[in-house]
Amino acid sequence: MLRRDFTRAALLIAAERYARAAKGLAPLKIAEVRVIPTSAGHHYQWVFVKILTSEPGLYGIGSASNVHNAAAVVTAIRENYAKFWTGKDPDRIEDLWQSTNVRTYWRNSAIQNNALSALDMALWDIKAKRAGMPLYDLLGGKVRDAVAIYAHADGRDRDEVVDNVRKYMEEGYRHVRAQMGGYGGGGMIAPGKGSRPRDGFQGPAFDEDVYLNEIPKLFDYLRAKLGAEVKLLHDVHEHLTPTAAVEFAKRMEPYRMFFVEDILPPEQIDWFRRIKQVSTTPMAMGEIFTSPREYAPLISERVIDFVRCRVSQVGGVTAARKIAALCEDFGVRTAWQEGGDNDPVNQLAAYHVDLTIPAFGIQEENHFPASVHELMPGTCELRGGYLYGNGQPGLGVDIDEKAALKLPLEPMPPGDNWTTVRGMDGAIVNP
Repeated sequence: MLRRDFTRAALLIAAERYARAAKGLAPLKIAEVRVIPTSAGHHYQWVFVKILTSEPGLYGIGSASNVHNAAAVVTAIRENYAKFWTGKDPDRIEDLWQSTNVRTYWRNSAIQNNALSALDMALWDIKAKRAGMPLYDLLGGKVRDAVAIYAHADGRDRDEVVDNVRKYMEEGYRHVRAQMGGYGGGGMIAPGKGSRPRDGFQGPAFDEDVYLNEIPKLFDYLRAKLGAEVKLLHDVHEHLTPTAAVEFAKRMEPYRMFFVEDILPPEQIDWFRRIKQVSTTPMAMGEIFTSPREYAPLISERVIDFVRCRVSQVGGVTAARKIAALCEDFGVRTAWQEGGDNDPVNQLAAYHVDLTIPAFGIQEENHFPASVHELMPGTCELRGGYLYGNGQPGLGVDIDEKAALKLPLEPMPPGDNWTTVRGMDGAIVNP
């Protein structure tokens, strides 16, 4: 029997537990769908959905955050999805997931998946609250005590990176992602330097040959200074051409990486097959995936080692569990993506999935300021390299709706940002 069959069996058990808990209670309906966009007072672009039910006081929270298209997500949910969901039975999570997925005919857009993810999280939150248990128990119970996370260490030079990795190790982290000067750092030519077109682009420019030489030297230095105990990660952020990606994977082998992330852009994922033929460096991919047609072949052909999807970008808890079941069948592990724009609801949704799946690998770290913990009671705690929820029914997080709406979304700054890296000739470099 395939692992996904066991997953279906576990969900049937969960359904029976819920049915016993809800026995004798009146049928539920979705009474109202509220959209809560907020900066949380820290320039975030967060969008939450609050689904109220016909049972007084029973509601669920979901994340629809999209840092680059928050306003579009808000409009789509308010003008389209909310009207479709209202009056539906929130107990029928799979049916609502499927009907929402085909509602707009065209599927797997980023904005549609944000809305779908928020709905799904909120419905699981409602169901677990009604059953009086944390979501991980409703999903079959824990298979681990806590969720391991990796930290982010950066620095302007090798010694500063070493110092920052060491700080996390002293805090108890076993996994640390190391960059030098951010994404593309180590491969950037300083503004105005080098051979450039006359009157052309003069900003910091990415050069993959420089990157291929400098980043392996960084990790050689890290291993020499820190030893083999720490599990090291690195994010290429899709800047390399396919042939350079193959070469980079080979050069990183001696440093026993936990994984190298996003070595290729999604348009070139067929090259993962060639990387696997020549290199044992573990590969993680999927941060900007939205469709199963992107990640499913990589998992089923065993050409990646970790899938890096964001739970609020692929369809929520329901989709994440299906991805994890596929991973388990093929020996791939999960490493749900978080990033600096992530929010506490998505973090907790990933946490509950992580606690219940054998295919778990790691989760990305994301710290929130104290004011966010006040605005959203139940936000996860990070201690010693592990993520902890609070064990309350549902997702375990709430939001002060009135306070959040007093901190509205801020306009995105105009002009280029970190997604528009350029080369020496002024052309855009992926992503």
